[in-house]
Amino acid sequence: MMEIRQQILRILSIMEVPTTKYFLRNCLILSILSTIVIAQVAQRLSSPNPCMSNGKCHECIQTPGCAWCYDPNFGDGPRCFQPSLEYQQQKKCPEEFVNNPDNILSVLKNLELTKARKGAIGGGGTLVSGFEGSYNASESWSAGGSETVFGGGGGAGAGAGQIVQLQPQRLKLQLRARQSYSIYMKYTQAEDYPVDLYYLMDLSKSMYDDKEKLSYLGDKLATTMKKLTSNFRLGFGSFVDKVVMPYVSTLPENLRHPCEGCAAPYGYKHAMRLSTNTQQFSQMVKQANVSGNLDAPEGGFDAIMQAIVCRHQIGWREQARRLLVFSTDASFHYAGDGKLGGIVKPNDGICHLSEDGFYTESSYQDYPSIEQINLNVKKNSINVIFAVTKSTIEIYEQLAKTIEGASVGKLEGDSSNIVTLIKEQYEQISSTVHMKHNASSAVSIKFFTRCLNDSGALVNTDKCGNIKVGDVVTFKIDLEVLKCPKNRADHFQTIHIHPIGINETLIIDLEMLCECDCEKPGDKYYKEYAAACSNMGIYKCGICECYPGAYGPHCECLPDDLTANATTTDCIQRNLPNAVECSGRGQCVCKKCICETRASENERIYGRFCECDNFSCDRHDGKLCSGPDHGTCDCGTCHCKEEWEGPNCGCIKSKATCYAPGVVDGKICSGHGTCQCGVCKCETTPDGPYSGKFCERCPTCSDRCIEFRDCVQCQQYHTGPLKNPEDCAKNCTAFTPSSADEITVNEANNEILCAYYDEDECRFTYVYFFDNENKIQVRAQKERECPEKVYVPGIVLGVIAAIVLIGMAVLLLWKLLTTIHDRREFARFEKEKMMAKWDTGENPIYKQATSTFKNPTYAGKG
Repeated sequence: MMEIRQQILRILSIMEVPTTKYFLRNCLILSILSTIVIAQVAQRLSSPNPCMSNGKCHECIQTPGCAWCYDPNFGDGPRCFQPSLEYQQQKKCPEEFVNNPDNILSVLKNLELTKARKGAIGGGGTLVSGFEGSYNASESWSAGGSETVFGGGGGAGAGAGQIVQLQPQRLKLQLRARQSYSIYMKYTQAEDYPVDLYYLMDLSKSMYDDKEKLSYLGDKLATTMKKLTSNFRLGFGSFVDKVVMPYVSTLPENLRHPCEGCAAPYGYKHAMRLSTNTQQFSQMVKQANVSGNLDAPEGGFDAIMQAIVCRHQIGWREQARRLLVFSTDASFHYAGDGKLGGIVKPNDGICHLSEDGFYTESSYQDYPSIEQINLNVKKNSINVIFAVTKSTIEIYEQLAKTIEGASVGKLEGDSSNIVTLIKEQYEQISSTVHMKHNASSAVSIKFFTRCLNDSGALVNTDKCGNIKVGDVVTFKIDLEVLKCPKNRADHFQTIHIHPIGINETLIIDLEMLCECDCEKPGDKYYKEYAAACSNMGIYKCGICECYPGAYGPHCECLPDDLTANATTTDCIQRNLPNAVECSGRGQCVCKKCICETRASENERIYGRFCECDNFSCDRHDGKLCSGPDHGTCDCGTCHCKEEWEGPNCGCIKSKATCYAPGVVDGKICSGHGTCQCGVCKCETTPDGPYSGKFCERCPTCSDRCIEFRDCVQCQQYHTGPLKNPEDCAKNCTAFTPSSADEITVNEANNEILCAYYDEDECRFTYVYFFDNENKIQVRAQKERECPEKVYVPGIVLGVIAAIVLIGMAVLLLWKLLTTIHDRREFARFEKEKMMAKWDTGENPIYKQATSTFKNPTYAGKG
């Protein structure tokens, strides 16, 4: 109304109405105002009201702009109305009885970006620009609006050593149906983000030259990748095909030597865990032998699946960009091809690696499907790079379209360009951010961004490219609940929004505001068999919901056969909303439920209302409650035996496997984690996360290397502070080191690598670990690596002699040049003298000393 009045005053000022004539002026204002109001009211009344047709509270609040009145004394008339219009229903409904829920956002985790671009969103009070209008970050946490902007302030900083590329990290959103709500999310490419690269190679006979080339390029690959990130690790595995007919020849001789110079065939072998040791990578590739098979396609899908799901064996880090390079010159087998070899068991997508790294289910499970590969790639945030030859590149380009985050590079015949290929593919992957989400069909999520063009228009896209380290890309995310799921449990969803290939996620705990509290049992305005409903219905939110057989506004109307049908109410669970007769799994006979019979004798439905069964509990490895040895299923809940726990009884209660060998104080998980299902879950501190099988390692924790250093020096090399045999024997009694030409770490024994330089500038390495009897074992390098001795006096004398010789050579050269110059000048002089035109006996510029002078003005007389 105030806006209308201001517009009228502007009109009057244009019309130059005399301000002194107040009475006429006010009359004119009133007339214009009345005309506008009548026109607007008529327009609103003529348009259909979407609220009036909603007869229940949950239907009302699921309609945008509508509110419900649950006042018991409201009387007749529609209870669903538009608060923006002053209907009579709104006037007679007290404010405390109006149900008009707001969208509410709560910030649960908002760590700052690790490396934000200069001039990006700052702390509280900073204006966030780049989208329509400007937003104040200090006010961005208020609830009830239609959009929220997240600035740099308001959240805890990232812990030391923790890399944050996505902000915010976790939100809680209560959202009404059919209403759009906007939030803003930032992404940046952090500097030195960790990279894990696992090289999975086809080692059939045709890849022999590729293997040889790769063994020489291992160091170059590591050097190239370390220029992109200093935190780089490298691993290696190989594959051939299933060792059954018709994929390989099963003749005994062919199983030993399928081709000349070939090793026995195998499905997949994990050779090297992800490590910074590039020399070990080159050595592993060089030692790997090629093998042979019969058909053209290879068993690469088996290898890809195991390399993805065997996270612990491969060594994938939790926070790193994970690259799986798949190198081959042939096509692939996929789900269903296993039937050719009599293998009908589907691939279960679980890790099956033996202690020596071989895939144990290769000959017993079918190849995985493309969808299984894609699902596990997304679940584990892995970027697959298909490095394939020209003959198969079209096949893998089609395959890459179905696998999230996959890319294809052309491999030369001998893999000589593998380093360049991986570098280019990594730069392409890391410079692009592509957002994905896992929301159900009931929720619509749209992404809008300007990418790096702050002055450009918002574009409906979930992808940005050409991103460099330090750039900040802001995404506007529009969320809308399209429809409310029928199942109440689906009203609560956890939505994950994440960049493809990066293990960082924006988690949104979404609660769909689809129901009214007064429609739920236990609320003050929810009553069963209510007197207001003639004892034949449920009083919900001010209205009656009649039991079957009754009808009318207050359930006051009864048909003639009501007595025969009213008994069905005894077969309905009254404490559950929307309950049906006998839970929809039986028939009501004589006020009792007769439950359905299952086809399987071991499965049954029971309970007063057929609400229970013994087959709907959680499963593990396909077994109900993890099998009868672990627990039994009763009414949808697993009842575990004494030594087991968890929703599916799959977790063992014993914590014996969570104690580290050699621990004296007996702390579970070294005191830095919790034991869950017999496995240590390590904690994260401000100094960084703990890691290791027993949470014994952390970025800032010191190991026991220095504790054993002096004893290793004196026992193995007879050097160091304890080189005196008596001191060594007295202080070093805990262990006696064994020796090895080259020290490698055995991850299975939890070995710790130690390396030092001694007083002679010699480098020595050793590892220590605890054996099965909790005794310390040390394996040291046999010989130290010492630099060659330099003869200093010889170098000094050589330098002096060189200086003297150079000086003498310079002097001789100067003398030679001056001599040549003088001779040339003398020869020129002689030549000019010979060509002179005057008498050589006289000087042409000589003049006599006497002269004759005449006075012209003198004239002598007589």
